[in-house]
Amino acid sequence: MAMAAIILRFITLILSGILAGSLFAIMIAFHTKSVSFHSYLVQQQNLIKAFNVLMPLIGLGVIILTLAAAFIQRGNKNVALSLTAAAILLVISGLITRFGNQPINAVVMTWSDHVVPKDWTILRDKWLTLHMVRTALSFLAFCIIGWSNLKGAAD
Repeated sequence: MAMAAIILRFITLILSGILAGSLFAIMIAFHTKSVSFHSYLVQQQNLIKAFNVLMPLIGLGVIILTLAAAFIQRGNKNVALSLTAAAILLVISGLITRFGNQPINAVVMTWSDHVVPKDWTILRDKWLTLHMVRTALSFLAFCIIGWSNLKGAAD
């Protein structure tokens, strides 16, 4: 395998690990229903400000790199198909983010701690459920990318 392909696959593995790991850490940090509205609001708004641009960019980068790695590995059908499957999982995760989590984020950013919205726990729980699904998809994609790197190196 050419050195450029090895470097591409290595970067893809690292970035997919960062993506999946970040989503997992967020899931652990926000997987509580016992926090007050004020605590949730501060935590969630800070998270949105910190990650609302960065995480989608990392996700898009990983999708592009994974597809590029699949194209480079097209001679190895198992690896190419695995990488394509990982990219599809990442696209689904991105769609969940764009059409599920981000609309909720937009609503949360309008909230203030002076008025407690009556539906805040419903939105919190929906956001968390969507987040758990996208975390699982991203983790599975990371595992597939890792496997394909091992498989490709063994071939």
